[in-house]
Amino acid sequence: MRTMNPTVLMLALCLGLFLGMLAIYSACYRAGRRRLLKESTIPEPSGAIIGAVFGLLGLLITFTYFEAQGRFNTRRQLMVQEANAMGTAYLRLELLPAPAQPPLRAKFREYAAARASLFAKLEQPATTKAELDQDAALLREIWTQAVTASSGPEQQVTRALLLPALNEMSDIVTTRTMAIRTHPPWPVFAVLFAIALVCAAMTGYRASTSEYSGRFYNILLAAVMACVLFLILDIEYPRFGLIRLDTANQALVELAATMK
Repeated sequence: MRTMNPTVLMLALCLGLFLGMLAIYSACYRAGRRRLLKESTIPEPSGAIIGAVFGLLGLLITFTYFEAQGRFNTRRQLMVQEANAMGTAYLRLELLPAPAQPPLRAKFREYAAARASLFAKLEQPATTKAELDQDAALLREIWTQAVTASSGPEQQVTRALLLPALNEMSDIVTTRTMAIRTHPPWPVFAVLFAIALVCAAMTGYRASTSEYSGRFYNILLAAVMACVLFLILDIEYPRFGLIRLDTANQALVELAATMK
């Protein structure tokens, strides 16, 4: 069963919010106008309450955006750190006996190429786990070969320098994997949707007390909310949309190209 393209899904969510706000606004506006025709006057919603709800919406958007931006920066830094750790460990292979170096260098080249290609494969969530398992198996082979090659008593200094570098390389993989999988709980976006719809409803009902419907401003509000939501989702899932981590991943690609 084919899964929907994540970019299409993000666009669908934002379009749904846009249309939902327009529909809620129109429904509440018409309901207010019908009541006004029957009763000649209707109680106008409190400006303080409307301001409080809009303030809550703005606060939630601010926190959600800055949290997404923080995770984006963390993922970018981890990709660069992984390239640095891998490059350091690769250079320290020169401390090993000459016969042990070629097979380890070959494994490093294979591992670096796999890590560099991981970013593109994250667009296919179904294959991500298999790719991570393959990378882990390669890393275990590198570790085993490095331990064996540096097991002699004359290799104590080499062991003290090489194995910590390999351990750091392994730790960053775990940290980066968790960073990839960390996202806000779905109720955060559900509440964001709900408050945006409530704002549209209150605005529509209040507009019904005026001769001017304010439809243009509601369309503008809905469009801004949809764009802001898309921006947050785009930063939160940088491997799918317009804002991506290709530049940071280039550090791994270039590192893999230098391992000869």
